[in-house]
Amino acid sequence: MDNLSEALEKLKLASTDSATDSVESCLDCLLKALANNNTEASMKIQEMGVLPLLPTLLSPQSSCTPKVANIIAELAKNEFMRSPCVEAGLIPPLIQLLNSTDQEVLLQTGRALGNICYDSHEGRSAVDLAGGAQIVAEHIKSLSQNTEPENEKLLTVFCGMLMNYSNDNDSLQAQLINMGVIPTLVKLLGIHSHNTALTEMCLIAFGNLAELESSKEQFASTNIAEELVRLFQKQSEHEKKEMIFEVLAPLAENDVIKLQLVEAGLVECLLEVVAQTVDGEREEDITQLKTASDLMVLLLLGDESMQKLFEGGKGSVFQRVLSWIPSHNHQLQLAGALAIANFARNDGNCIHMVDTGIVQKLLELLDRHVEEGNVTVQHAALSALRNLAIPVVNKSKMLSAGVADVVLKFLQSEMPPVQFKLLGTLRMLIDTQAEAADQLGTNGKLVERLVEWCEAKDHAGVMGESNRLLSALIRHSKSKEVVKTVIQGGGVKHLVTMATSEHMIMQNEALVALGLIAALELVAAEKDFVGASLVSVLHKLLSDERSAPEIKYNSMILICAVMGSEPLHKEVQSLAFLDVVSKLRAHENKTVSHQASLTEQRLTAQS
Repeated sequence: MDNLSEALEKLKLASTDSATDSVESCLDCLLKALANNNTEASMKIQEMGVLPLLPTLLSPQSSCTPKVANIIAELAKNEFMRSPCVEAGLIPPLIQLLNSTDQEVLLQTGRALGNICYDSHEGRSAVDLAGGAQIVAEHIKSLSQNTEPENEKLLTVFCGMLMNYSNDNDSLQAQLINMGVIPTLVKLLGIHSHNTALTEMCLIAFGNLAELESSKEQFASTNIAEELVRLFQKQSEHEKKEMIFEVLAPLAENDVIKLQLVEAGLVECLLEVVAQTVDGEREEDITQLKTASDLMVLLLLGDESMQKLFEGGKGSVFQRVLSWIPSHNHQLQLAGALAIANFARNDGNCIHMVDTGIVQKLLELLDRHVEEGNVTVQHAALSALRNLAIPVVNKSKMLSAGVADVVLKFLQSEMPPVQFKLLGTLRMLIDTQAEAADQLGTNGKLVERLVEWCEAKDHAGVMGESNRLLSALIRHSKSKEVVKTVIQGGGVKHLVTMATSEHMIMQNEALVALGLIAALELVAAEKDFVGASLVSVLHKLLSDERSAPEIKYNSMILICAVMGSEPLHKEVQSLAFLDVVSKLRAHENKTVSHQASLTEQRLTAQS
């Protein structure tokens, strides 16, 4: 340290008379001290006020320049030195040096700027102000074809500098994207794939930039998919594969890139990873299995990539994914069920899958999880069944296969995501299926649970689906017994509330169900109708100009239906319905205006 103090004093004197030799030896002493104990030496250099002397030593002509830049790079490894480097005015002369043709000057300057920018807002702002990123980006572009080791070292430093400059900063990342950095980096990956350090730097850069939505379009216009798949195929180490996975995941969110990745053969790589890790017990095997199977499911979210892999249900990938469902591994069961749910996104696929016995596999999987109770697997398998139940031709087949019975085993679940999917699956199954709606609608336990969930205010999705299923049981069964079960279970008030929903489709479903209750069991429902203020709800719906024509129509049908009850009739009279209804005779929708005439006659006749 004494030697360092002496060297710093000498440097102060020497920098004023620019005696190059004595400056050189002082700089050597500084570098030696920094190599020996970087933190302590850095503090000493700052204390003795040497930083402000360094800009004058960064002259492009001077032979000392690479050493000075190297010293700055070493100093800036310390977080506490980055702001002082900026305040000492080091950034503008460093940026000037980027115009040098000397390889060593460029290398040390790139290091210095990269280290100053690392996690430093001041550093980044100063480099941004001086236009440093643009110059570095142009260097990378012009040097990209050269595969000499020295050049690759420089490219690695420059890529690292851009990463430190833009990491976790959306606006600076967007700036790099606008400069066209992405196509350049993708080219680098192709040309220099043999160079581990440079490849890793490119991957880190892609990982950062791929998080930005605006980058996806640029990535899609390059051959990134082929390059990444090619690189992945070469890797044997877990860490390297993980690095590539970290880039693939955000990129695969884009549908165009999904298809490019499928066409480049990523799926085969993923299936291989799954096969290699499925029985592994090491932490890294479990991680890789999860990452590969999750990525597989993500690729199936794109319509084109999904259809390409389905191949009319004959695709080898589709078959392999099917084999995951009976697996002993929860992660694979989950991925298999989610993949089926993703394949089940159009009627053709759903019909084919039901005809080839997939339902049975999913039911067996669910049966295994009634006791084991893995919530994510339950949720995924129910999602797949719900999607498969959408085509009309599948409903009766799935009901015959016992889907409703297995789904009902999860009625006691306390997990909102499972409750939500369970409700959706049953609602899809009974759509247009009178017998099934009748059977489920007279199941007291189910109706009781639905009424309970209709009050799940913390879970809007569950609440909405419960209401919709309650209504669907009545609408599709049109059965007196179902209506009685719903009345006894306390479901009427929830259907009245549902009629005031902000979603028109739910309002309508509620009104049709209430109309059937009034037509089939008016006396039994009378007390609940009064308690839930049904008549004033209908008055509001008819008075509201925003109500859709079908809402108005079904509200009037319901008014006519409740006139047979004395207390409800009295409420209708007290609310001046005639005024509202007579106005609707002039409604532009013919069905509404016709129903308004009929309702007016009924109101007049019974007033």
